Amino acid sequence: MAAVIEDYALIGDCQTAALVSRQGSIDWLCLPRFDSPACFAALLGTPEHGRWVIAPEGAVVRVSRAYRGDTLVLDTTFETPDGAVVLTDAMPMRTSTPDLVRIVRGVRGRVRMRMELVVRFDYGSVTPWVRREADGLLAVAGPDTLHLRTPVATAGEGFRTIADFEVAAGDEVPFVLSWHPSHEAPPEAIDPRGALDETVATWTAWSAQCTYQGEWREAVMRSLITLKALTYAPTGGIVAAPTTSLPELLGGGRNWDYRYCWLRDATFTLAALIQSGYLDEARAWRAWLLRAVAGRGDELRTMYGLAGERRLPESELPWLPGFEQSRPVRIGNGAHTQFQLDVFGEVLDCLHLARHFGLRDGLADWRIERELLARLEQVWPEPDEGLWEVRGPRRHFTHSKLMAWVAFDRAVKDVEHFGLDGPVERWRQLRDTLHAEICERGFDRTRNAFVQYYGSHEVDAALLVMPQVGFLAATDPRFVGTVKAIEHDLVRDGLVDRYRTETGVDGLAGGEGAFLLCTFWLVDAYVLMGRRDEARAIFSHLLSIRNDLGLLAEEYDPVAGRQLGNFPQAFSHLGLINSARNLANGHGPARVRPTV
Repeated sequence: MAAVIEDYALIGDCQTAALVSRQGSIDWLCLPRFDSPACFAALLGTPEHGRWVIAPEGAVVRVSRAYRGDTLVLDTTFETPDGAVVLTDAMPMRTSTPDLVRIVRGVRGRVRMRMELVVRFDYGSVTPWVRREADGLLAVAGPDTLHLRTPVATAGEGFRTIADFEVAAGDEVPFVLSWHPSHEAPPEAIDPRGALDETVATWTAWSAQCTYQGEWREAVMRSLITLKALTYAPTGGIVAAPTTSLPELLGGGRNWDYRYCWLRDATFTLAALIQSGYLDEARAWRAWLLRAVAGRGDELRTMYGLAGERRLPESELPWLPGFEQSRPVRIGNGAHTQFQLDVFGEVLDCLHLARHFGLRDGLADWRIERELLARLEQVWPEPDEGLWEVRGPRRHFTHSKLMAWVAFDRAVKDVEHFGLDGPVERWRQLRDTLHAEICERGFDRTRNAFVQYYGSHEVDAALLVMPQVGFLAATDPRFVGTVKAIEHDLVRDGLVDRYRTETGVDGLAGGEGAFLLCTFWLVDAYVLMGRRDEARAIFSHLLSIRNDLGLLAEEYDPVAGRQLGNFPQAFSHLGLINSARNLANGHGPARVRPTV
């Protein structure tokens, strides 16, 4: 059985990522890209679905771990009755094919170690042919080859490769695992120590660019490093998470593939990167966004592949039992074909923010925006699946209409303040029409609160962004009432649920954990409302549920005290970055800013 979600660490090379447990086991790795089939899938099954363990052979007294400074290089220290060793894990930034470097270093005494390598390509379904080499071994099946290089003698045991070795104080034993296409010759061997040192230097130099110097810098820096690790460097796209099917409820079926790029992340990502000093990444993300959405307005998708792919068909992998028996395991994501009205507002808001910071591309982006606005004029009155990607009936979700209002509002501001051309009077009229409709049909006077969808009496945590996007002041009695209703209906132990799943609105069985991004939104709302002490208290609580390495999943179970959902989650870390800045600066969310 895999470790609990928060027991994992992340390493990566900005093209893919691996999860390493406290026990020294790599239980998840997709090669060569984030969205490629996994060669280690024990995370979603058993050791026989693929893993790579390096750990002491006997009893372990204590395990501690830490990233090496502001890097993504992981040091895990194992203390045993016979001594202590450090296992260092890293993925060097690749120049050709991906490499994974693991180095065991003796610290004290003499420790017997065991390496166990179980390669299963295609998400644990394909057992490779293994061939011994002078410097290690080759595992080959179909399009994939993994080449393990190590000075330690290896032996086969069933369908496993094992190596037993001893490490004394001062000894170093390296292992390098390289992937390459099976029809190509293996790449040249890398120097593991040199690659490790270069990886440390690369991450240290990148982290040094951070301009954030406020309170909670350590947490912000770790979140920025995590966000960078989720970037697909060749295109600038950023995946929501490097995993699939980690459950939102243990044993439940709310298990989705997050190894894709959501348009919804756009504004949060841009704000976090720009305000932290990472303009190159912000430009790359904006460029990816423009390439991805280019085309006819009626072809807009909610999410895209790493290079902007639009076909992400969803299927199930029945041979994998799932994390703690949470079935089904899914790859692909059927929500990519959904109609989600809010993405129009997210894209227009992102590009408006980019203009504010001087990130422009002539009129190319404006032509794309005009196409999207033309489509939005046609479809804004229609019901949709909403930002939570419900699998039930379409509804007139209030948040969706809110973001349609944002799209027209930003278009008006772009014309007024940046001299761009367009039917500004029509857009202004549509903006005003939407505002009036939302305040009339999306507001429950008996509760004094905005509701999840027109005609509903339920609230939705997404409504917390109303003042962030400039729709209403945070002190407006209607928003104050909405926050009060959310506190009553959706807050558990200081954390916020997205909505009440028991209403059946999403068409799915079972419940889920508290949603961490929504809790960060509550922090931001409290800042805007002047409730700073409460905002700081909730933010501190959020920091306390990070794992020992500062990583957050998508959700949290307040009862079991466990992280839930795909891990680590970009949305959660974006929320942390932006809320920390809002609290440190003493004013409202970064998303709200002047237009000139």
